[in-house]
Amino acid sequence: MTTLDYIQIIVFFSVLTGLTPILGNFMYKVFTGQKHFMLPVLGWLEKLTYRFSGINTLKESDWKSYTFSLLLFNFSGFVFLFLIQLFQSYLPLNPANLPDVSWHSAFNTAVSFMTNTNWQGYAGETTLSYFVQMIGLTVQNFVSASTGLAVILALIRGLSNKSSEKLGNFWVDLTRSTLYVLLPLSILLSVTLAGQGVVQNFKTYDTVQTLEGTEQILPMGPAASQIAVKQLGTNGGGFFNANSSHPFENPTPFSNFLEMLAILLIPAAFTFTYGKMVGSVKQGWTIFTAMLIMLLAGLSISLYAEYQANPIFGNHALMEGKETRFGITNSVLWATSTTAASNGSVNAMHDSLSPVSGMIAMINIMLGEIIFGGVGAGMYGMIIFVILTVFIAGLMVGRTPEYLGKKIQAFEVQMAIIAVLLPNLVILVFSAWASVTHQGLSSLNDTGPHGLSEILYAYSSAAGNNGSAFAGLNANTVFYNLTLGIGMLIGRFGVIIPVLAIAGSLGKKMITPTSSGTFRTDNWLFIGLLISVILIVGGLTYFPALSLGPVVEHILMNQNITF
Repeated sequence: MTTLDYIQIIVFFSVLTGLTPILGNFMYKVFTGQKHFMLPVLGWLEKLTYRFSGINTLKESDWKSYTFSLLLFNFSGFVFLFLIQLFQSYLPLNPANLPDVSWHSAFNTAVSFMTNTNWQGYAGETTLSYFVQMIGLTVQNFVSASTGLAVILALIRGLSNKSSEKLGNFWVDLTRSTLYVLLPLSILLSVTLAGQGVVQNFKTYDTVQTLEGTEQILPMGPAASQIAVKQLGTNGGGFFNANSSHPFENPTPFSNFLEMLAILLIPAAFTFTYGKMVGSVKQGWTIFTAMLIMLLAGLSISLYAEYQANPIFGNHALMEGKETRFGITNSVLWATSTTAASNGSVNAMHDSLSPVSGMIAMINIMLGEIIFGGVGAGMYGMIIFVILTVFIAGLMVGRTPEYLGKKIQAFEVQMAIIAVLLPNLVILVFSAWASVTHQGLSSLNDTGPHGLSEILYAYSSAAGNNGSAFAGLNANTVFYNLTLGIGMLIGRFGVIIPVLAIAGSLGKKMITPTSSGTFRTDNWLFIGLLISVILIVGGLTYFPALSLGPVVEHILMNQNITF
């Protein structure tokens, strides 16, 4: 690594940390109904939305009603997106005359974007029309991210309430998240990216003549608007098949920096929002620190692995699958950030990462997407591990575990365990199924441990609602479209429902005043315990599978054997 590489990493994390309290404080004002600078600009639209939809903003819900509203809204979005893909050829804004999407691919894509996964088993520019990309995918990019924010807001109210079952109004949380947070940031980033050269038009595809004298078709379309929200909403996906390695999606070093920053921006800032909403900014910084430590640890290991000289690569750093415009450091920083933040966009081929670096990307997802994680989702996923850590610490000192003055009892621990186990079940059971059946093995590009890694990564990405892939696996088959789609549903709602149940249970409890015997959850000791619990749970769950995949591949690669 060069001095410039170190400077880029330092600048990246410095900007991220500096923006955390700024954006976090703004979101705190938005979600607590205080005055903020966007209110005069978009306040009228919020009121119009409520009036048009018939929403009573004063009516609050218990956890069951909140969950029902959330599930109903998401199901409606799934049905709409599924249908417009099936009838794409009859809809407007289809200048390339693309045919209808197959039913199984349409199912997978509708589930994917509804669950904030954005897994894509197809090439965007040759499969989906401008209409589907804008009205279907881009809209879901907004509302799926807003759904994640709504869930963590309900959990915060459960932690903060004093003997109240009310968790707020889902429709208000959804509207405010979209109007005041995602929409303004997306407009700002879209305009900036368009200024950097990201395409944003409704032209038909251009045919140009190359220097060799052959013809090449260049895809066009409204890319900048989708790319902005896909990054800010930790959606991932790509307007073009090559995703953010495509020069029309990510043309310059500055656009690369902005898109990477957008991946982590809202999840990082929400830790500050969380601290303010629960009445202790220090609690928010504690979680931010734990997340940052794990991210930096994974980044360091990945960079070491990619720069490590190996005779099989001619004793050079590994440039396979990476854009020369961005180089190794920016590619690895993106890969680590996108897998830590449930984003799924890529600017390099993850299938070409070294076995160790590819394993770190998988581990980031397997841990539950809680290292910053998705918008809202990363935060409520981390609180699940906080609950488990507090419970274990309580057993160690012989006290009833408490968090923010709320007693953590059997129901909360049971729900937390369900939220942790269900995605793990998807990853291990579905990967085992795919690795022993013809339908699963016929799509592999590689054999041996790397082939297993491709399968493990795919189901990890689905269950973690990440959306990235090793891409050596052809997942656009009936088997993978259906199993991955089911995995996305379980990974999303198998966590959301237990989290909302925890919120409802905690909301009914009284807040116990802090005393000298209270176990603190805002210091370095707790940070160490929290990270330890996360790694132990992840290690016990996934070490055997990882040993058969990337670990074995790394050992064999050092013996000049590749797959």
